[in-house]
Amino acid sequence: MNNILITGATGNVGFEVIRFLDKIDTSKRIVAGVRNINQAKSKFAGYPKLNYVHFDFENSETFDNALSGIDKVFLLRPPHISDIDKYFKPLISTIKKNNIKKIVFLSVQGAEKSKIIPHNKIENLVREYGLDYIFLRPGYFMQNLTTTLISDIRLKREIILPSGQAKFNWIDIENIGEAGAILLNKFEDYKNQAIEITGLENESFGQVTSLINKQIENPIRFRNVNPFKFYRIKKREGMEKGMIIVMILLHFLPRFQKEPVISDFYEKLTGKKPTDLKTFINREKKLFETFHSPDQI
Repeated sequence: MNNILITGATGNVGFEVIRFLDKIDTSKRIVAGVRNINQAKSKFAGYPKLNYVHFDFENSETFDNALSGIDKVFLLRPPHISDIDKYFKPLISTIKKNNIKKIVFLSVQGAEKSKIIPHNKIENLVREYGLDYIFLRPGYFMQNLTTTLISDIRLKREIILPSGQAKFNWIDIENIGEAGAILLNKFEDYKNQAIEITGLENESFGQVTSLINKQIENPIRFRNVNPFKFYRIKKREGMEKGMIIVMILLHFLPRFQKEPVISDFYEKLTGKKPTDLKTFINREKKLFETFHSPDQI
C-alpha cells in the first residue's frame, strides 16, 4: 500500500493535489493532514475514499501520529510561517525518524538563488537530513489575486504591493496541483530533482491590472509602495508579522532579479498548455467585479 500524506490539504494547492491524485490512481491511500477533521470532511465531501489525520505545523505533538505508516509526504509551507528552525526542523526530523524518505516539497521558482526566503531554508533542511526529494518550484500563483490580494481589490479597488515594475511568472494552482499529483505518483522518475513549473506569461502587476480591467466594469489600479509603507499598511490591518515579511520578500526581491525563465515542464508532463492569464481572469472575474463591504469579507 502506498500511503501519501498531504500537508496543507484544505488549502488551494493541497486541495488540487488531492483532486488530481484521486483522478490518477484511487488505489493509493491518500491522507489529508488537517487541523480540523470535521471541517475537512465537509470540504472533501465528494471524496469518500480520502483519509484524515490531525496535523498542525505549529504543534509538533501532532507529527508522529500523522506520519505513522506514511510512505510519501507532499510538503508545503503555510504562508504565515517564516521561522523554519522552529517549525520545520522538528517536522523534517520526525519525517526522518519515521523512516519516510520521499518528499515532494512545494517550493518557489528561484528558491536556489535567494538564501533569505523560507523555501530555500526548507530545501536545505530536506537535503541535510538525507531525504529523497522532488522540489517543485512554481511561478507566482494566479490565485493570489483571488485570495491574498482580494480584500484590497474588493474594498479599495487596488492591488497594493512593493513590486514596482518587476515581472512575475503567473501560473494556475490547478496546473501545480496536477503536476504535484503526477510527481507523487511517479516519484522514482523525478527523484532528487528540482523542477520549475511555470505559466506562459511574465507580467508585472501593472500589466495584470490592465488585463483584469479589460474584463470587468469597475476598474482597479496597481499602487506600488515601498516595503516600509507596505509593512505599516498591513500591520495596521492586522496581518501577522511573519506573513508581511514573506510578502515583502516575495514581491520586493524580484525587482532586483532577472525576469523569470519560462519552463515547458508542465506541457511535457501533461501534454497540455498551462492556463493563461486571460482564461484565469475570465474564469474568476465575478470575484474582481463584486464590491463587498468589510463585514461581508
